[in-house]
Amino acid sequence: MKILRTITRASRDVRDFFVAERVVLAPFAKDLKSYDLLKFRHDAWAAANVTVLALAQGIAFAAIAGLPVVYGIISTAVAAFVAPLFAGSRHTILGPTNATAFMLFSFFSVNPALAGRSGELMPLLVLMVGMIATAGALLKVADLLQYVSRSVLVGYISGAAVLIMVNQLKPLLGLTDRVDSDAASTFVGLVLGLVWALPQTHWVSLLIGGSTLLVFMALRRWRPAWPAFAVALLISSVVFGSLIRSGASLFRGEETFATFGFRDLMLKMPHLLRADIFADISALLSIAVAIAFLASLENTLMAKTLASKTGDRTDVNQDMLAVGMANFASAIAGGMPASGSLTRSMLNHESGARTRFSSLFSGLYTMAFAALIAASVGWGLPLIDYVPKAGLAALVIALSFSLFNLRNVRICLRSTADDAAVLVITFISTLLAPLHVAIFIGVAVSITLFLRKASRPFLIEYEFSEAGELREMGEKRQRPIPAISIVHVEGDLFFGAAELFRTQIQRTVTDPAIQVIILRLKNARHLDATSVMALEDLILFMRQRGRHLIVSGATRDVYQVLKKSGILVTLQDGCDRAAGESNLFLTNPRNPNLSTRAALKRAQQFIGTEKADIRIFYDPNHQTPPA
Repeated sequence: MKILRTITRASRDVRDFFVAERVVLAPFAKDLKSYDLLKFRHDAWAAANVTVLALAQGIAFAAIAGLPVVYGIISTAVAAFVAPLFAGSRHTILGPTNATAFMLFSFFSVNPALAGRSGELMPLLVLMVGMIATAGALLKVADLLQYVSRSVLVGYISGAAVLIMVNQLKPLLGLTDRVDSDAASTFVGLVLGLVWALPQTHWVSLLIGGSTLLVFMALRRWRPAWPAFAVALLISSVVFGSLIRSGASLFRGEETFATFGFRDLMLKMPHLLRADIFADISALLSIAVAIAFLASLENTLMAKTLASKTGDRTDVNQDMLAVGMANFASAIAGGMPASGSLTRSMLNHESGARTRFSSLFSGLYTMAFAALIAASVGWGLPLIDYVPKAGLAALVIALSFSLFNLRNVRICLRSTADDAAVLVITFISTLLAPLHVAIFIGVAVSITLFLRKASRPFLIEYEFSEAGELREMGEKRQRPIPAISIVHVEGDLFFGAAELFRTQIQRTVTDPAIQVIILRLKNARHLDATSVMALEDLILFMRQRGRHLIVSGATRDVYQVLKKSGILVTLQDGCDRAAGESNLFLTNPRNPNLSTRAALKRAQQFIGTEKADIRIFYDPNHQTPPA
């Protein structure tokens, strides 16, 4: 019967968890009811501005990932169309991004056995990303993303930017076939390979890239309102692409991208019913988790950045669901992983978008352009064939420079030693380890340093004044010989602090004069199974030595943990409950000291006296009086 009650109570807790603040499957419905022509005009115009940038970036990010450009364009279109149907934010634009694209490239570059199957495995990988993100949203994992230090993302993005720039030097300098691919799988090997191949630089490629970069910088300086990336790529394609396609002697042999046809736009459902499916899932699991984590983190930070400008309320789990559903759609359509794009989202906001439907319109526009590009093959004018790889590489390098937020780097380096350590370690990890590993190295270091600080509960000394009031022990007052020790516990008592808490109290108990310890838990927080078991060990440890432990000032939350865990029975063992005896005294919000007075009377019963000398344990490392 007791087991049945435990299972029932656990089931009820699980149900309450999922019912509280659950994600909504159709948040767009409320916006659709109030949609009007004015909002449509603003959304349609904003979507047109976003599409110009999104198309160019879709091509660029596919190139960064080492995939055909169709993967980037499909992901750009489908993610932008699907995500707003589930998102909590009304300005976010999802699609391929720099960081996730290079994480793909990094993974396949260090796994040569899978590199040749990247196109075949991509639908399965994107499907796994969608499943992980969707499950995370339903389990409210996005709430935990706030505990990932911002220093991790700053260090990761900065390191990824360096990797992207160095990798794009190969097409910019015309050294794609002159750098050993095995050596280039690591950052150090890539840098050394570029240095050794530098004398073989193809100056025409450098001319194309340098000219494209100059156009981009000129547009940024004199026409800041224009989409500089897209316009510079268009000019480079028209000028240099035409020269390459016409076979001009100087430009003959320069590399361009390949235009896709309608066959490439067909749905690409992952092949799940095959013998080796579980082997592929096992091989892709680490990168899928890493991309889902990074995409959700990027989307969360982006939504919060936009919310700070618009005053909207963020719903991080709802936004994580949008990431999951966008990747589901991208997997079926044949695209690459989708994440939140800060540049496109900010452009959407600054262009005057009113509702989430601006993203949907951008997806429709991109689909129309994708169809136009596919149709251009039949017209004998394949549009993507005019995009020079050297020109796009120069623009990607310029775009990567924008990933360096020097202000954020400066803040992380100067705020605390822990923030600086997390930033530096994450940055170095991105250069030395595969990116899907590096980001979790940064997260692990961040959480470790956080737990080190959080797992130090403070024990503060108290005494009773001449007027009978509980007060912090003064250094100049003589400490009497103790029979009762009152220990005020302040801070977190989760699993990381449990062992330290138990060790400190047991050290106090070694004083043979102490017969009773009163644990004052008014400001103790976050008890969990580990801390409760440590408390039980402490109770049994004291009873074996003929001593007693009393809990005072416990909050309702602490009481519920003790009751549900069953430790309350151990604590109350030996009490005559019919006579009103208790070893647990709850806090009184109006007068927190009443519970300690009651605990003191109980302690006096244990030692058989109405008066007792009292010493309160003192931690010299903490001077703050309790609340």
